[in-house]
Amino acid sequence: MDARPRRTAARRTRSAAVLFLVLATLASGGVLQTAAHAAVHRTKNFVVNAPTPQLAREIADSAEAWRERLAIEWIGEPMPDWTEPCKTVVRVSPNLGAGGATTFVFDRGEVFGWEMTIQGSKERILDSVLPHEITHTVFACYFRRPLPRWADEGACTTVEHKSEVGKQERLLIRFLKNGQGIDFREMFGMKEYPADVLPLYAQGHSLTQFLIERRGKPAFLAFLADGMVDEDWRRAVAKHYGHENEYALQEIWLEWVKAGRPRLELEPDVAVAAATPTTPQSGFPVRQVSAQTDERLAANRSKSVYMSYDQVEPPEAADAPREPVRGWAHGNDAAVNGGATYWR
Repeated sequence: MDARPRRTAARRTRSAAVLFLVLATLASGGVLQTAAHAAVHRTKNFVVNAPTPQLAREIADSAEAWRERLAIEWIGEPMPDWTEPCKTVVRVSPNLGAGGATTFVFDRGEVFGWEMTIQGSKERILDSVLPHEITHTVFACYFRRPLPRWADEGACTTVEHKSEVGKQERLLIRFLKNGQGIDFREMFGMKEYPADVLPLYAQGHSLTQFLIERRGKPAFLAFLADGMVDEDWRRAVAKHYGHENEYALQEIWLEWVKAGRPRLELEPDVAVAAATPTTPQSGFPVRQVSAQTDERLAANRSKSVYMSYDQVEPPEAADAPREPVRGWAHGNDAAVNGGATYWR
């Protein structure tokens, strides 16, 4: 459920992630039979290998629809067609947790070499896994570089079905109560996944939703682009959201979580500006390159991994009552030294 730079085989995703080898031979077009899966269907931007011809076609068509819709939603215009389609392998079963992985190559300002594997029930694939993974591709094409882990995963989670988002919200409360929250200064600096990725997913989603509700998606993208220029997130937070530093943002975000994450009105001073995208570049770059397979490009391969939450969120935990907790993060000075109670 996340997008990150994929570099070497030794640094591939942790065992908690659900990954699948792309074993099937992909077709040059249409629907055909394969040994690994029953059928392959090709569209302009996807080659989908699925158990049946009907599923292959439905998932490929849905992927194209999500690709257009999400690009317009985030960037304001559709993405140009990729030079080569995204090779997509699908495992469908009601007994499989929702999950997947997407990989691509960053090279000298270009992004290409798309490969995707997805799994889960048909319903969750269509309404959660596909939009999550495709949002990673939208951001990759727009920024042409890896994003901070919390922001990439957080933004991609916002497009999932409400049932999946609900799991993230419940997990967040559990992590905050158990002292597994991540200090914002630490989280903003994360370029790789931590050993325990689940708190990062839950907290990243919550903060992303908070920022988007306050000032809209264009402002959020502009904030990310600005912060990535020099990695001075304290400056970027102050400039784009008006808080002195990461800790000040952390405090107001915690108050919002404590209040039950109420819907926020778009802040008045940006309500008009947010209606027109003011992101750092105008739409998607047009120039694209074809995929290559040399060692240098392999080192720049980026990976997104969709985690299966069904195995980590037991039903009884979903309705657990909220209890007071003192402190919450790895080094939150206000919580540790001031003894502040963040959860009531």
